[in-house]
Amino acid sequence: MQQKTVVVGMSGGVDSSVSALLLKEQGYNVVGLFMQNWEETDQNAVCTAQQDYDDMRKVCDKLNIPYFSVNFSKEYYEKVFEYFLQSYKQGRTPNPDVLCNKEIKFGPFIQKALQLGADYIATGHYAKLEQKDGLFYLKKAFDKNKDQSYFLNQLTQDQLKYAMFPLSDITKPEVREIAKKAGLNTASKKDSTGICFIGERNFRKFLSNYLPAQSGEIKTLNGKVIGKHQGLMYYTIGQRKGLGIGGLKDSNGSAWFVVKKDLTTNTLYVAEGEAEMPVQNGLITNGFNFIPTRPQNTSFECFAKFRYRQPDQPVKVNIKDDGNVDIKFLSKQTSVTPGQFVVLYDQQENCLGGGEIDIIY
Repeated sequence: MQQKTVVVGMSGGVDSSVSALLLKEQGYNVVGLFMQNWEETDQNAVCTAQQDYDDMRKVCDKLNIPYFSVNFSKEYYEKVFEYFLQSYKQGRTPNPDVLCNKEIKFGPFIQKALQLGADYIATGHYAKLEQKDGLFYLKKAFDKNKDQSYFLNQLTQDQLKYAMFPLSDITKPEVREIAKKAGLNTASKKDSTGICFIGERNFRKFLSNYLPAQSGEIKTLNGKVIGKHQGLMYYTIGQRKGLGIGGLKDSNGSAWFVVKKDLTTNTLYVAEGEAEMPVQNGLITNGFNFIPTRPQNTSFECFAKFRYRQPDQPVKVNIKDDGNVDIKFLSKQTSVTPGQFVVLYDQQENCLGGGEIDIIY
């Protein structure tokens, strides 16, 4: 039998490093491919492509596998970053990681991998893939604390047919132990957090380089002015830190939460304490990507996540004729945010797909 070739998306982190190691041990012909998705100019930023590339190169040398580098900065800017900016202009809180998977890591990356002779591609995502009756099912990973199926909710059958997730059945501590035993330099490397192209720079300062900020009033839900905000784009629904509210008369001492943003009046609305947070009843998506295929029933009950790391929430789903999905909450929700993604799951931990949250009611 001819040896199958797997091109692994190598980020310079421990997860992709161990993915490459495991695939090589399983007998695949493994090739490393490093993606540069952002032209980094801030020398103080942690997310530097050069350091990650050096770490990737050392891993590939250790594993004795060939490696290549590709620059997708132009594609990333056009397909992910411009969407990121446009969402903030609209007062939304985008999730560029979801779009990056769809448009880059499982987009031009696949095409480049095929040029290199790939039969499959692999990434260090914690997710599981099953094939049944000619369809590919995306499932939650064994390590529920690290499961990343949420971020893969926009992938299609044409993309998933090439995918492999070597970390589907092992935990993060086990991954680090495997890397340590193999002598990989990434074994104790810190996980990247947040949006890579921002790194650990000041988010407000970074965003102000692209979008002009306009300060305005912070009001309670009954219209009382209690402070000034620095620009609506810097705040998200449910946020409680960095509001600059404190020492107010008649305050009960509870934390303040962002509950609404009014773009027409440039007003940020807040509530004191979780008990005052407005209850949300449902949402409507802007389109929806079903995995593995659109359900036959247009109305059904399942579970949903409205943000990463949120426990599954019971919902009732109604698929609309225009392709959007109406999702009614069967348990209390308070911080569902436009621009984020709602991702559906069944009881068997299959990811049914996801859509961008457009309207909340």
